[in-house]
Amino acid sequence: QVHLVESGGGLVQAGDSLRLSCAVSGRTFSSYGMGWFRQAPGKEREFVAFIFWSGDSTVYDDSVKGRFTISADTAKNTVYLQMNSLKPEDTAVYSCAARRTGGVTKYPLGYDYWGQGTQVTVSS
Repeated sequence: QVHLVESGGGLVQAGDSLRLSCAVSGRTFSSYGMGWFRQAPGKEREFVAFIFWSGDSTVYDDSVKGRFTISADTAKNTVYLQMNSLKPEDTAVYSCAARRTGGVTKYPLGYDYWGQGTQVTVSS
């Protein structure tokens, strides 16, 4: 069993930065895939970024490419999402997720464990 807890959300202005953290507890393997997703009010959950727990192979949605950076610190059992140049359209609840097997996937159903989410609000 893997338990995920997100933190670091908040209210910021457009152009600001935030770093989200996802604390991971339980047994993990280097083959585990870690994803960040977000869900805005009235919209479906959407993929943001992916990284293998080993730190290899990152993938980003086009909407955040060049602005967001996903990273994994296995010594601290934490996955990060550094978000720069935030825009109002980035406003959403951000959740991290873990995938036991398989490669990169942008589909929420491909993940086995989820955190509770953290709210990010970007004002214009």
